[in-house]
Order: sequence, then structure tokens, then C-alpha cells
Amino acid sequence: MSQKYNAIKLDRKDNVAVALRSIKPGEFLTVQGENEAIEIKENIPYGHKIAAIYIPKDSKIIKYGECMGISTEEISPGYHVHVSNVRGLKEEERLSALMEVQQR
Repeated sequence: MSQKYNAIKLDRKDNVAVALRSIKPGEFLTVQGENEAIEIKENIPYGHKIAAIYIPKDSKIIKYGECMGISTEEISPGYHVHVSNVRGLKEEERLSALMEVQQR
């Protein structure tokens, strides 16, 4: 049985997917449980994040259903989401994210 997807989302709220193998530009991102295919725009190493939707500058990067960082530039679907375009959370952002989780 061949694998029909090359990425997964760890939570339905995620705006990034995780590559299940290295993916090359021109291939299509196929996420387990989703029908849409997104063209990959740059090399994505195994285990790295890929924008599954358009992510505006200064927006939350959501993985595991939680905020993992803030985008430092616009990230279009199919692009690598990594330290070059994401920054860590500032202390007040970390506390705010923690409060959001506790209120669920």
C-alpha cells in the first residue's frame, strides 16, 4: 500500500503541516485527512513545517493547536516555516498563549 500523503497536521487548528519526508519544489503537499494539494515552493526537509495556508506577517504559527512562534514575514502556502521567517515568543506573548490554553 503506497502512502498518499506527505505531511500531517498535528491538530485541526494548525496553520502548518509537518513533512513526513523531504519534499522538493514542484511536488504537491498532500496532508493526511485533507483533499487540497498545495504546490511546494522550496525544499522542505523531513520533519520541518510547511505553511498550509497564507500566514500574514506578525501572525501566530500554530502547531499542535498552540502558538509556537510569530511570523516575521508573509508566508505563502507551500513555503518552509522555519527560523528564517519565524521568531520565538516574547515573555508576554508566552504568558498570553498560556492563558488562552488554560481558558479552554
